[in-house]
Amino acid sequence: MRILSWNVNGYRAALGKGFLDWLAASGADVAMLQETKVEPEQLAPAERDPAGYSGIWNWSKGRKGYSGTACFVKTPPLAHSFGLEDPRYRGEGRVIHLEYPDFHLFNIYFPNGQKDEERLAYKLGFYDAFLTQAEALRRAKPVVVGGDFNTAHTAIDLKNAKANEKTSGFLPIERAWIDRFIAHGYVDTFRLFEKGPGHYSWWSFRANARAKNVGWRIDYFFVSGELEGRVKAAWIEPAVMGSDHCPVGVEIV
Repeated sequence: MRILSWNVNGYRAALGKGFLDWLAASGADVAMLQETKVEPEQLAPAERDPAGYSGIWNWSKGRKGYSGTACFVKTPPLAHSFGLEDPRYRGEGRVIHLEYPDFHLFNIYFPNGQKDEERLAYKLGFYDAFLTQAEALRRAKPVVVGGDFNTAHTAIDLKNAKANEKTSGFLPIERAWIDRFIAHGYVDTFRLFEKGPGHYSWWSFRANARAKNVGWRIDYFFVSGELEGRVKAAWIEPAVMGSDHCPVGVEIV
């Protein structure tokens, strides 16, 4: 299965920048979007369900034009659900859970903690609630999670590590959660194939950051360890424009 993930920073904006052409050429069996900022009723049928795909949508219920996720699937999953089980972390449209015969697949737009201490605490609680749910599901079958984690894990995952040590997205407490996630047996698929620096998935719109490749790697695919041997490829697509993020992908055989 070829799975792609992309924080599009506004689905309607991405549509105007060639999104459907990218999707048609991507070969994705599942394309997972974050930060869609739209409700499906606001879209034309061919935008809700692009050619060859069925759309599964989750959107923010309390604040229009905010957050949101979508999955475009070629083969319908066995089942799907929205949000985390913990009710404190529902309502912003951040999670779509798809169940396939061989694994559970999560599309998640993890919260950003830069606003204030309260929002950082919300982000960390969200991380913990997800891990609890993933570990419970993993007892039955493996777990795959892709999306915008909003944290760069190590110093090689962003251009200016030293300057961002006190910035949410690279705080020690956020990075420690990813360490803990990995300690539970989850594998950063990109690092199976590429160990070096300079590979990013998000760039600020300011200061010509993307042209200079001054970026952060905050978009990931992780698999639970049982699937590690079935990961054929994992990659980043920095040449794909249309958002401040670029797509990332994984292929599981």
